[in-house]
Amino acid sequence: MITIDPSEVTTGKLHGLILGAIGPRPIAFASTMDVNGNANLSPFSFFNVFSANPPILIFSPARRVRDNTTKHTLENAKSTKEVVINIVNYDIVQQMSLSSTEYPEGVNEFVKSGLTMVPSEKVKAYRVGESPVQFECKVNQVVPMGTEGGAGNLIICEVVLMHINEDVMDENNRIDQYKIDQVARMGGNWYSRANMGMFEVPKPLSSIGIGVDALPEEVRNSTVFTGNDLGKLGNVEGIPAKSEALEFVNNHNDIKDKIREANLIEIHKFAKQYLDQDDIDTAWNILAAK
Repeated sequence: MITIDPSEVTTGKLHGLILGAIGPRPIAFASTMDVNGNANLSPFSFFNVFSANPPILIFSPARRVRDNTTKHTLENAKSTKEVVINIVNYDIVQQMSLSSTEYPEGVNEFVKSGLTMVPSEKVKAYRVGESPVQFECKVNQVVPMGTEGGAGNLIICEVVLMHINEDVMDENNRIDQYKIDQVARMGGNWYSRANMGMFEVPKPLSSIGIGVDALPEEVRNSTVFTGNDLGKLGNVEGIPAKSEALEFVNNHNDIKDKIREANLIEIHKFAKQYLDQDDIDTAWNILAAK
């Protein structure tokens, strides 16, 4: 048995141990709006429900360990007293992950992640159209846990309106736990999918991913690629130049022969095979070579 005194290890080390030990953790995909009307979207796994009457959800954006700065979600919640908490299922996990990229203030993560902005009815912040359940909330209180990097900030939210996609309901008008297909956060790159076990989602680049909005139109609007596929393709620093992609393809005869006479749909299906294996580089070279 290893015994650890929190005061004797670095915050980063302690943070990793806590996240590795406590899970799976539900994900609050929090949408806010700043005082100038700019939309913001970011996921947080320090999250749960704490009351049904009144309906209270609490999530906690922590101060960044590296430089002790605070996140846009926290500042927006404090200034506007509103937030929408969207539930994450497997269909949007890659786009959710991409939205956690540290984009500059004013950049719309809805656009970068390719998710749909749906107007709310009782708050100004937008809902995520693809989320199976969305909670419009007013912020009752923000409780800071400390002033140093790693300190959480409890955002205590009261649900004022709840939206549920009919596709996740059963014949008794209850949420079907198979249909909702939720994902939860674990340590490192690991997630847990209801009834399916663990899987990995690589963390977004330390540099800024191009985002779904920067994908070529024929890729972004393809009938082949899912939202998760687009999230993977958007989490790159840049698209390979055609000359680089052709060189890659010409060095792989199996790929060259496959795409030589292929039409656009066939190429997308071929690239998707590599996306399903998380081989993003090969998928991009296939797409960029044609």
